[in-house]
Amino acid sequence: MEQIEHKDHFHGSDLEKIEKVYGIPKEQITSFSANVNPLGISYALREKLAAHLDVISSYPDRDYTSLRKAIASYAGTKPERVIVGNGSTELISLAIQIKHPKKALILGPTYSEYERDIALCGGRSRYFPLREEDDFELNLSALSAQITEDIDLLIICNPNNPTSSQITSDTMRHILDICLVKGVFVLVDETYVEFAEEMAKVTSVPLTGSYNNLLVLRGVSKFYAAPGLRLGYGICGNPDLLGEIAQRKDPWSVSSLAALAGEIMFSDHEYIEKTRHLIRDERTRILDILRGFTGCKIYPSSANFLLVRILKEGVTAQMLFEACIKKGLMIRNCATFPFLDESYIRFCFMSPEKNDELLAILKEYLA
Repeated sequence: MEQIEHKDHFHGSDLEKIEKVYGIPKEQITSFSANVNPLGISYALREKLAAHLDVISSYPDRDYTSLRKAIASYAGTKPERVIVGNGSTELISLAIQIKHPKKALILGPTYSEYERDIALCGGRSRYFPLREEDDFELNLSALSAQITEDIDLLIICNPNNPTSSQITSDTMRHILDICLVKGVFVLVDETYVEFAEEMAKVTSVPLTGSYNNLLVLRGVSKFYAAPGLRLGYGICGNPDLLGEIAQRKDPWSVSSLAALAGEIMFSDHEYIEKTRHLIRDERTRILDILRGFTGCKIYPSSANFLLVRILKEGVTAQMLFEACIKKGLMIRNCATFPFLDESYIRFCFMSPEKNDELLAILKEYLA
């Protein structure tokens, strides 16, 4: 079996690379690294979409009126505050292009594409570190001191990837107040918010009605297990910004099929409740088991994944990655995230059976 160099770390979507390096067919790999809902796509979507394939014969409604109404109803906002895009990544890029920040502050460790988009616009990024000694929970007073008038943009992933920590909407209101005074725009990525135990206490969507310096972004890749659909949406109370995004966005960037799929998924209440129930139960069960292992430290989890610090001497993230992939299980070596190193791994919650397979390997190395 071919060994990979330390510098090669795999994203949850890199199954083809894994297949090539390890000789394991990608169909036989369970990705604990992609953070995708283990239930697969929405039940209603699976049942109804095939019966409406004829929608691809027509252009989508340029304003996506029906889809935006469905999103507004689902997210608890007004349709006029909703904009849709080709995944949340398109909207992140457009928002950064429009704001054109000279200096951005990013809560980290987190998703690397924010920094990339800022650099492409000629801006500079600085990270505000979520500290290990605080269990990666936000220190509000420390952040407040870092929000200065030379900062144009603040980016927060909430719940955060890879730490799985969260910021409550009450705390977010304090952050927005500070940013409003300092002239700082705030971009909140809520990719994982639907997995939160008490989503209503975490989401910033209701704050968009009170703050015009806020854009909240979500997608369907993780909770709805539909990364290939490329459907994302933003919620914002600033009509000027929404108008500029709409003006710059490619027309019909969301396909007719994706638009219809969104309408179906957001109203599949059985699927939504079953997902939340599964993740809640597995999160509680896995945390309880891992807290009994002496060779690792477990951090609070607010999303559908868990960050683990390896404490056992002689065991590294790469070693665990290799032990797992040989069994067809793919976890994330977190050494490529800012402020993290070879002592951190991340994995999401899959089916109870697959979770047990992973726990057996972790027990061998960390118990």
